[in-house]
Amino acid sequence: MNILLINHYAGNPKLGMEFRPYYLGREWVKSGNKVMIIGGSYSHLRKQQPTEERETLDGIEYRWTPLKPYKGNGLGRIKSMFDFVRKLWFSYSKYLGDFKPDVVIASSTYPIDIYPAHKIAKHYGAKLVYEVHDLWPLSPMELGGYSKQHPFIMVMQAAEDYCYRHADKVVSLLPNALEHMKERGMDEKKFVYVPNGYVQEEWSGVKEPPKDIKDLVGQLKSDGKFVIMYTGGHAISNALDFFLDAMKKATDSNVVALLIGNGQEKSHLETRVKDEKIDNVIFLNPVPKQLIPGVLSLADCLYIGWKKNPLYRFGICPNKLLDYMMSGKPIIHSVTAPNDWVKDGKCGISVEAENAETLAKAIKKITATPKDELIKLGKQGKQFCQSKFNYKNLAEQFIKFI
Repeated sequence: MNILLINHYAGNPKLGMEFRPYYLGREWVKSGNKVMIIGGSYSHLRKQQPTEERETLDGIEYRWTPLKPYKGNGLGRIKSMFDFVRKLWFSYSKYLGDFKPDVVIASSTYPIDIYPAHKIAKHYGAKLVYEVHDLWPLSPMELGGYSKQHPFIMVMQAAEDYCYRHADKVVSLLPNALEHMKERGMDEKKFVYVPNGYVQEEWSGVKEPPKDIKDLVGQLKSDGKFVIMYTGGHAISNALDFFLDAMKKATDSNVVALLIGNGQEKSHLETRVKDEKIDNVIFLNPVPKQLIPGVLSLADCLYIGWKKNPLYRFGICPNKLLDYMMSGKPIIHSVTAPNDWVKDGKCGISVEAENAETLAKAIKKITATPKDELIKLGKQGKQFCQSKFNYKNLAEQFIKFI
């Protein structure tokens, strides 16, 4: 089968985020399919941008639509969206060449790529699939405060409704999005839930963590400290302010937290730690993705937190939590959402989001947990992840469903 996946922000291990198109595409190639991914030549999510309009990686053919760079989430990004869709609408034959898709997947975060995707699918008699990462335009409305009468929102709403009417299947990363989609006119028989996953090779032959982190953790543990670790973005959405509040309340225990990563909130958090004399929190620089498994292996426990976001009523699909579970470490999860993999996998403690009091109690409880019980929790999380979230199996399910 020939599979065309359209994702403006598509990445791969060489370019950086986002990785899902690559991981699915690679598995589809392994199972005998031909895969082409069309993305934009510029994405704010990548660590580097493609330098050629065409390339092949692990059997996946990439086609990069030329786009101008932009900064942040402002007007430049919006212009880039419409430029990507416009060029694909008028010039798709240039990108596809002699590639004749059997399936066309519209998978950009925003829904307006459904228009060229539908045009391509009709031309080739292919099946049309709409893949939902975030619910647009609900996301900019509820997070950005946009009115439903705003021209941009009206355009996105028309596109979302078009997706539900014309797609043969709607694949969602959000497990509880079905009711919303039905309210927008979708036949529930079209709905398919396929979450993010992990890649087994990334957890085989784990690389040594950076020496400075390894030495630091070794020293902390020799001093009798219990090490809780957080890796990833330091953004408002990660709710790290509440974690700092909880660590202040946990000073009577032997716990030390290592926050590894970067982001727009990091300087604010560092200032808080200094000014409020929170001496059981240490900030470290980010480490490359391929070293994360080794870094996580050093921790006694891992932390992930969320804001109380109204959009989370449709569910969450965190890549970080998959890494945490695969590390075989117990997890503290601060979340308010209908799906909770830590609770389902019996691999740690889940508490309400934005509640420093209950989070502090969870921290104290985990530090007092016997080591053999911590090991058991970590094993249960890894087994749960392996049974449900292997990208090989998810890619097979995706194809089976469509």
